[in-house]
Amino acid sequence: MSAPTADSARASLEALRTEIAKAVVGQDPAITGLVVALLCRGHVLLEGVPGVAKTLLVRALAASLELDMKRVQFTPDLMPSDVTGSLVYDARTAEFSFQPGPVFTHLLLADEINRTPPKTQASLLEAMEERQVTVDGVPRPLPEPFLVAATQNPVEYEGTYPLPEAQLDRFLLKLTVPLPSREDEMNVLMRHAQGFNPGDLQAAGLRPVANATDLAAARAAVAGTSVSPEITGYVVDICRATRDSPSLSLGVSPRGATALLSTSRAWAWLTGRDYVIPDDVKALALPTLRHRVQLRPEAEMEGITPDSVIQAILANVPVPR
Repeated sequence: MSAPTADSARASLEALRTEIAKAVVGQDPAITGLVVALLCRGHVLLEGVPGVAKTLLVRALAASLELDMKRVQFTPDLMPSDVTGSLVYDARTAEFSFQPGPVFTHLLLADEINRTPPKTQASLLEAMEERQVTVDGVPRPLPEPFLVAATQNPVEYEGTYPLPEAQLDRFLLKLTVPLPSREDEMNVLMRHAQGFNPGDLQAAGLRPVANATDLAAARAAVAGTSVSPEITGYVVDICRATRDSPSLSLGVSPRGATALLSTSRAWAWLTGRDYVIPDDVKALALPTLRHRVQLRPEAEMEGITPDSVIQAILANVPVPR
């Protein structure tokens, strides 16, 4: 079987977006964000109030892709070994053997990641960055592709542990999943009335429309998307402006600038271009940068948000012609 072309890979990923939308209504930006993360080999943090289909979104992605998926419900008593796996004593051989944890999958859904203590959150750091797990000094590679999609609820501060900056920085994108519009909410209810069961996506008509081969071809095509020096300068200027903002105590690091360049290239390729334009950078600036900045306490008290700071920067940084 011949390898997919760049055009057929793009068509597969367009079909992927359409397929996920069969199960999740009115969350197109979040669906697109997940596809961009897959193209960039990045991880995604989904934030929204309970009940806006964050978990369903990731399950629909897994159902539309020929990839393995595992889900971990993060709770205060979850141990690092519950995620990564551990050595188990085998009485028959009188030796310890490694029992892989749920992290050994293509798509890991880390549900309510901010409900578990920092020690367990940290167990994901090596997996997300190095794509391997080290147990008893032995590094064990994770399958390829590997994507962590974590969810967190913004309103439930009771019993939550805020993610440290180092871990937030490991997420390529932070996607907000808003409450649906009235029309979309009516559409959701109509579907449920007609028998839609979120627990059985196969019955809802979701089928795998893309696989790991399509993804590899798409990633290779994205890597060939050209970036002019002007666009590179534009990305750098946006990120440097966050470091000078009076509202922020922490600006975007060079890793964040690299992430913005990657996501902009993926979005340019998805929209059918082999070069990046300033609008691509603007389109991905909020989800790529919002979790990489930190507000000063006085700015927070004034009601300023990371999104509003980044939007003001985008409005002020000169756009290359």
